[in-house]
Order: sequence, then structure tokens, then C-alpha cells
Amino acid sequence: MKLRGATVLARCHADGSLADERGRVEIRYKPNDGRAYSASARNLKPAGDALLPDEHCGPAERPAQKKGGARKKGGKKSGPTVAPPTRPEDGEVLVYCDGACSGNPGPAGLGVIMLWDGGKRGKQLSEFLGRGTNNIAELTAILRAVEGVPDPSLPLRIFTDSTYSIGVLTKGWKAKKNKALIAEIKDAIADHGKVKLFYVKGHADIPLNELADQLAVQAVETRDSAGWTEHRGR
Repeated sequence: MKLRGATVLARCHADGSLADERGRVEIRYKPNDGRAYSASARNLKPAGDALLPDEHCGPAERPAQKKGGARKKGGKKSGPTVAPPTRPEDGEVLVYCDGACSGNPGPAGLGVIMLWDGGKRGKQLSEFLGRGTNNIAELTAILRAVEGVPDPSLPLRIFTDSTYSIGVLTKGWKAKKNKALIAEIKDAIADHGKVKLFYVKGHADIPLNELADQLAVQAVETRDSAGWTEHRGR
């Protein structure tokens, strides 16, 4: 199937119809990379008539397991949440960032979407990090966002689906690993002085977050970095 321009594998029934569970369908970007996602059935478009056996795809974890964020009682993820915006407010820079990892550890990449000037201007980043963990990719995406802000005088509002990153950077969680990277990000945030982090639910059809994820997955799949690419605002 096609999902926003990307070719994906989608779970289906024996007759070829999508295995739709309350509007969501399991998809894979690669058959054996250990990552299973879900997408809205209405966003999946036919890309051919190939029907493959279940054995074509290996075992995979859902993103919620991969992200590994702590949960509060009742099963809700911790972390500050606000309604995910689609464009920046006047006088701020809006960022969505994400990390991806094929295996954990394994080839890792990140994606960043940045908008400013009321959404009229923007840029994006797809960067391959080599071998690393998902948490390293998520954290490094935040660091690239703070480093890449076009005007350091503007407030920076960053949305991430990594509760781990929010926890170790803003909630006092004690990190057992990645201490040097976390310290570097905290220093960058302090130097900027106007950075706020917010949690956004991953793989929930939030366009800018989905795009950041696609950029991160692209970096992992191609083993290449596209660098910052400027574009008109969305």
C-alpha cells in the first residue's frame, strides 16, 4: 500500500481486504526490522495487487513498547500534553522531532520539522546517526532542534512522542545511560533560555509528528543524511 507517498506493507485478510481494527491497520516499513506501526485505513492507498503470506514479516514490537516511556497508574503515559498545533504562533518557532531505530540498538536516525514566521517559513532534517538506540535518536533530535533554531531570540516549542526524553530533560528522571548527551542538551536548552518540551502521542495521525517520523525512518532505511532542507511553511 501507499501511505503519504511511502510504500508500506499492510496487514490484510485472505481476500486482500485490509485487516481493519476500529479504523486502524498494522503496517510495516520493512518486513523484518522489528518495528510495527498502525495507520488509519483511510490513509492507505493501493500500490499494486501483491498478496504476501504472514511469514513474509517477522516478529515486531509496537511503537509504545519501543518508546519505553514510563506510565502513570491507569496506563496513561506521563509527560505534559497540549493540543498538537499545526503552525507556530506569532513570534515563536514550532518543532516536531522523532527518532527511529531498526533494532535497539541498531541503525538509528532522526527527523525534525521546524516552522516559524507564522508558518510561512520552515525547514526539515533527516539525519542518519549510525548504530545507536532509540533513546539516543530521540534525544539527539531534540538537540538538533535547539541547535538549528533560525533565531535564538525566539521561543522554541518542541513536540516529541518520547516520554523518556521529557522525563530525563525536564522531570528529574535519573538517567542510567546517555548522561553526556543529556547534559549537552540541558546546556543547549539553558543557553537558549526559551525552550519548552511537550508530549505528543506517536502514530496518531498527527501530520507534523508523522512527517518527523517518516524523516527518521527514511534516514535509517537509506543509511544517509539529507541535512537541513528549507521549505515554505505548511
